[in-house]
Amino acid sequence: MEWFTNLFSKNKKPASIAKDRLKIVLMHDRVNCDTDLLEMIKNDILMVLSKYVDIDTNELDIQMSQAPGDSNNPVPVLLANIPIKKMRKLNKDGQEA
Repeated sequence: MEWFTNLFSKNKKPASIAKDRLKIVLMHDRVNCDTDLLEMIKNDILMVLSKYVDIDTNELDIQMSQAPGDSNNPVPVLLANIPIKKMRKLNKDGQEA
C-alpha cells in the first residue's frame, strides 16, 4: 500500500498528482481490474520476492495494461518495475545464510 500512499504524498505538485490519478483510473478501466485486486497482486508478488531479495519499495512500479493478443484482441498484461537493493544469500533449506 506504500506505493498508493506515495502517490498522494505532499511532496508532489497538484498537476503531477492529478496526472498519476488519471493514469490509474484509465489503466483500471482498460483492463477491468479494480484497485483492490491490483493491490492484492502487488502484495503477493512482493511477499514472494522478499524471500529472495531486498526490494526498494520507494521506486516500485506495478501496473496493469493491455497488449495486442491473438487476432489483435487486447489482453491484460502486468508490468512490474521492481528495483532490487541486494540479493539474499540462502542456504539449501531456503533459510538466510
